Amino acid sequence: MADPSRLSSKPKAHPARSSGAVPDGAVPDGAVPDGAVPDRPRPEEDLTGRGQAGAGALAGDAARAYQSLRGRNVRVVDDDLRNVFAITSILELYGLTVIHAASGHEGIETLRREPGIDLVLMDVMMPEMDGYATTAAIREIPRFARLPVIAVTARAMQGDRDKSLAAGASDYVTKPVDTDELLNCIKRWLPAVPAGH
Repeated sequence: MADPSRLSSKPKAHPARSSGAVPDGAVPDGAVPDGAVPDRPRPEEDLTGRGQAGAGALAGDAARAYQSLRGRNVRVVDDDLRNVFAITSILELYGLTVIHAASGHEGIETLRREPGIDLVLMDVMMPEMDGYATTAAIREIPRFARLPVIAVTARAMQGDRDKSLAAGASDYVTKPVDTDELLNCIKRWLPAVPAGH
C-alpha cells in the first residue's frame, strides 16, 4: 500500500477545453490560449463555403445544359433598352450572339439584309408596328416561314398569348424574363435549325 505522505497534495492538471462560447474580441487575431482546444468553424462559415461550392456546380451544370446554344445568332426586336439589356446579358452569358433591332420595321429590314439569324425574340408592345404585325409580316416572307419567332410578353393574359401565336409566333415567354424559361424555350426551337441558316 502506498505511503500517503508521499502522495502529492497538488491536483492533477488537465488541459483546458474551450466551451465554444468565446466572446468576440476576447482572443485577438484568432489566437488560441495555451492548452485550449481551437473552436470549430462557425456554422455560417460552413454554410457559406458549401453555398459557394454549390453555386459553382450549379453554374457548371447550367453551362453544360445550354452548350448547344453557343454561337447561335438571335435577333432581339424591342424598343425598350432595359428589356434589351436584360435579355442580352442572359444570352451572351451562355455564348449566344445578340443583334438588336429597335422597331418592327428595323427588325424586318435587317432580317432581309443580314443572313444567319437563327431565332427572333419579338417584343409584343412596340409603337407604330407592334410585335403582332411584325411577326405576321415576317411570316409573309417565304424564306422566314419556318424561322422561330418567340413572342416576349408582359406577364401575359391568355388572350395576348393566343394573339401572338395566331400572328405566327412559334412560342412565347413572359416578362420579367426568367433565365431558365428563356433558355429552355430557345433550346426547344433551335436544335432543328442549322446554325447560320
